[in-house]
Amino acid sequence: MHVTIVARAQTDLAPPASPAPVSGRGAVSRLCWPDEAGCANSAQALARLMAPALRHGSSVLIELRGTLGAGKTTFTRHLLRALGVQGRIKSPSYAVVESYDVEGLQVWHFDFYRFADPREWEDAGFRDIFSGPGLKLVEWPDKAAGLLPAADICLDIDTDTDDRRLVNCHSETEAGCALVQAWVNHPAAQGDAPRLQEAS
Repeated sequence: MHVTIVARAQTDLAPPASPAPVSGRGAVSRLCWPDEAGCANSAQALARLMAPALRHGSSVLIELRGTLGAGKTTFTRHLLRALGVQGRIKSPSYAVVESYDVEGLQVWHFDFYRFADPREWEDAGFRDIFSGPGLKLVEWPDKAAGLLPAADICLDIDTDTDDRRLVNCHSETEAGCALVQAWVNHPAAQGDAPRLQEAS
């Protein structure tokens, strides 16, 4: 099973309303993280849903899109903490990738903001990483357009206020649809006050 998660910045998101399920590939639902604690709760819920499959050899690709400061790295750090990563979690802005090994679970955190030469993809062995098992979190995936696998889960993060984040969530694969549906309907996906609506 291959699973991917993506996040994109949106500037015209309306505040989320009542819960609504994800119906299939391309169907968009909305999450609202009222503050960083809500973001952490949501990340923890996703980690609990992903961990069993990951530890049985599945591949999960999470692509994060959003403007600078939207919360891509913050969400990633909360997700990694929830999966058991200890110590400092560095942003891979200059190194392109940081790797972690947690109780047999392999994790790679990519930041393609400065990625410019497609030859690096082969030279650095990224093709092998993305075709193998484990969790891959990717910030600025558009910089590697045409090289990454199709997204199973897509998160589009937008800054509403200093703390509040509005997130569009959809999937581009069948495996991702099941994970997205389970996640967005989990009470912790939006903190203590779930607010979710099907995006038009």
